[in-house]
Amino acid sequence: MPTVDEVTAALATVRDPEIHRPITELDMVGGIDIGPGGAVRVTVLLTVAGCPLHDTIRRDVTAAVAKVPGVAEVLVEFGVMTDEQRQELQRRLMGDRAEREIPFGRPGSLTRVYAVASGKGGVGKSSVTVNLAAAFAAAGRTVGVVDADMYGHSVPRMLGVTARPTQVQQMIMPPTVGGIRVISVGMFTAGNQPIVWRGPMLHRALRQFLADVYWGDLDVLLMDLPPGTGDIAISVAQLLPTAELVVVTTPQQAAAEVAERAGGIALQTHQRIAGVVENMSWLPCPHCGHRIDLFGSGGGALVAEALSRKVGAPVPLLGQVPLDTRLCEQGDAGEPLVSAEPDAPAAKVLVAVADQLAGRGRGLAGRQLGLTPVGS
Repeated sequence: MPTVDEVTAALATVRDPEIHRPITELDMVGGIDIGPGGAVRVTVLLTVAGCPLHDTIRRDVTAAVAKVPGVAEVLVEFGVMTDEQRQELQRRLMGDRAEREIPFGRPGSLTRVYAVASGKGGVGKSSVTVNLAAAFAAAGRTVGVVDADMYGHSVPRMLGVTARPTQVQQMIMPPTVGGIRVISVGMFTAGNQPIVWRGPMLHRALRQFLADVYWGDLDVLLMDLPPGTGDIAISVAQLLPTAELVVVTTPQQAAAEVAERAGGIALQTHQRIAGVVENMSWLPCPHCGHRIDLFGSGGGALVAEALSRKVGAPVPLLGQVPLDTRLCEQGDAGEPLVSAEPDAPAAKVLVAVADQLAGRGRGLAGRQLGLTPVGS
């Protein structure tokens, strides 16, 4: 006969699909009953009634308990946490401060935050963001994406996210797809309803995405910014001063000049610029493979050189992404190109960009050095 301890040990391998921690650690196991003949009944306490992922939890619990020697049958029943239990869960995960701090802004945070920016729309900034996220996830890193383009949000569609966030007390659990945790204002609006907000509302929404969403332990957080240098760019600099900018441009000279202004905001906000990505760099000829410069050439290099002069530090050109209709098609289909067709030339460049960002050294801004002044 299996024992309660053996079943509990098996349940410790089951992780909540939204919180990404063992259900035993979250006090979600409401009871274990072992009947005659090895029939095991497990009661799981859901965080909220009607949890959309209860089928996933049932499947994972059943599979884990069925592996225990002597178990002949597994029956999973569901209950719901009380208000007191949810409050304790919130306190355990996010602390009990009235004004919760942003975890990525804490001194010593190990999460790399990259704000993907552009000077104008239509240069493929969101496509670069979601494909970088997929590349990081494929490399085994824990990734989160904030769709900070409040007016032009498109990340949920491009990542194939259809689930909505779950709210537990004042915590927001972001949907996860392909190992990527995602939040967007589009998840809170009905249909294709437009967002009509002024600056203060945008700031509050962005702060809520960063402070009230339970992200867990992230290796990388990507933020898809709106084009230009408006309210959101300023808010990111205020809320996350250690975020690094990734500037996206096209080879066209006019686009490069606008992108240079977007990167130049780092001079006023004292942020680092991780580098420049040139998108739509060329079109491979379908007959001979020769590069066709549809939008000119050299724009990415010009932006990198100009920003290097402005900030007084090297700003690299991280990569030149060729034009590929599959990049757009996969975005519409909800699966990034680097996941669907990793051997595509554009996918290889984007994976190489993610590798460069992952290998960058971290700055000292906002970090505690542990130094003590020595008296003279």
